[in-house]
Amino acid sequence: MNKGSERTFNDLVEFIGEEMDFESGFYNDSYLDRRITARMRRTDTEDYQSYQQLLERDDGEREELLDSLSINVTGFFRNPEAWERLRPVLRELTDDNRRVRLWSAPSADGREPYSAAMLALDDRDIDARRVEITATDINADILEEARDGTYATSQTTDIADELEPLDDYTKYIEQDGTTFQVRDRVKEMVTFEQHDLIRGDPKRDFDLVFCRNLLIYIDSEFKVPIFETIRGSLREGGYLMIGMTETLPAECRDSFEAVDKRHRIYRRV
Repeated sequence: MNKGSERTFNDLVEFIGEEMDFESGFYNDSYLDRRITARMRRTDTEDYQSYQQLLERDDGEREELLDSLSINVTGFFRNPEAWERLRPVLRELTDDNRRVRLWSAPSADGREPYSAAMLALDDRDIDARRVEITATDINADILEEARDGTYATSQTTDIADELEPLDDYTKYIEQDGTTFQVRDRVKEMVTFEQHDLIRGDPKRDFDLVFCRNLLIYIDSEFKVPIFETIRGSLREGGYLMIGMTETLPAECRDSFEAVDKRHRIYRRV
């Protein structure tokens, strides 16, 4: 975004917020500009003003932009080494002889919560019968995709490679060519719900919360409310896992102690 276009960019962002019911103020400008510019390239639109005019007359493009702005970049076992460090956490939690509740927020297309379910099923020292997973996202359409649990290898993703941390992924995934379908035994462990992590109420009594790769897109002033929601959703001693490139806001560091700082695993104090 160059300085000469800042006014029209701000006008466009204001239009998206007011007319398309998208909370653009939560996100930093660099993230918004990347997603908007990508849609402009797809629609052969040369400037922000022309793209706003397109949005004003084309409901289909509004839907495409909203889908693009929703943060849904994910993968099975993203950052595999971090998932390996979760094994002892899940073993410890299920050793306590009780129900163990996990929350994936935001869950995007479902690959993160399904990864947690498959990890529990695949590790003989984790009692998967005790594990239940709640997966939430603000985007209703992406939740429907997640519930379906069908994924395809493409030029940018190789699902089989993503599933390498498992001893035998065919126990949990049915493959048909380049299409992969999550099996029912995995799906039964995950419940999907629509929830706004920024404005929504805290949940209750979770043992582990995943909030990975959301904070890098969020404007700094909204990070603290997110962590307050997470803290209120965790039982005392519950675990939090954030993205490998993310850090806890300074205001929240007294609420969490590092269990594995390198892999961004923390425990609620």
